[in-house]
Amino acid sequence: MDMHDALYDRLRPGDRIVYHGNYLGYGRDSAGTIDEILTFRRMALARPGTLPKDFIYLRGSQEEMWQKLLQLQFAPNPAQVLRWMLDNGLSATLCSYGISPHEGLAAAHEGVMSLTRWTNRIRELVRRRPGHDIFNMQLRRAAHTDQTVAYPLLFVHAGINPTVRLDDQGDSFWWAGAKFSSILLPYEPFQKVIRGFDPAHGGLHINCVTATIDGGCGFGGNLVCAGFDAQGNIFDMIEA
Repeated sequence: MDMHDALYDRLRPGDRIVYHGNYLGYGRDSAGTIDEILTFRRMALARPGTLPKDFIYLRGSQEEMWQKLLQLQFAPNPAQVLRWMLDNGLSATLCSYGISPHEGLAAAHEGVMSLTRWTNRIRELVRRRPGHDIFNMQLRRAAHTDQTVAYPLLFVHAGINPTVRLDDQGDSFWWAGAKFSSILLPYEPFQKVIRGFDPAHGGLHINCVTATIDGGCGFGGNLVCAGFDAQGNIFDMIEA
């Protein structure tokens, strides 16, 4: 809310807002965070010159886990997978929607039918929060500016594998954060790659070809928003 309050007065027609994921996770009110994101979108769209395409929502590692959770009944070892997810932020997310993690573990041990009923219950409770199911379907793996301009920018969640093409990144957007620091040359055709989450929590880091805009929010630090111009330079930064 503080970030949105500070950002609202700075918005100008033609600006694009890229959210880098991990709206869900360790916090106590993941569902409320999605409510706030949707509320801010409605407020901003009421301003002259703001268009729906001006809002881009990337899928973070937490949202990727959430999607895998809804297909948990197809996992070869669902109980083991669910325990790992619960230890990595999913437990708090489930509780924010009124879902018991313990019931999920019990269902995972009981078998496919019980687990299917539990995941269907999750879908039902998410649908009760207006806009949440649609929001989850609109998340993107990555986003970029026009590749024909002089300084195209690529936006990702946690990282990329610099040795493969963009279309072949697969899970690298979420789990290749350790390789991000190895990017020393532009990842063609992009001149700069910008990520919003550093799994190592190394703080803000910006150079000529990459930018990490992660102030450690959720882990004792601040939520950070950076404004980039067409040349990839930061012209404004907000911390909340």
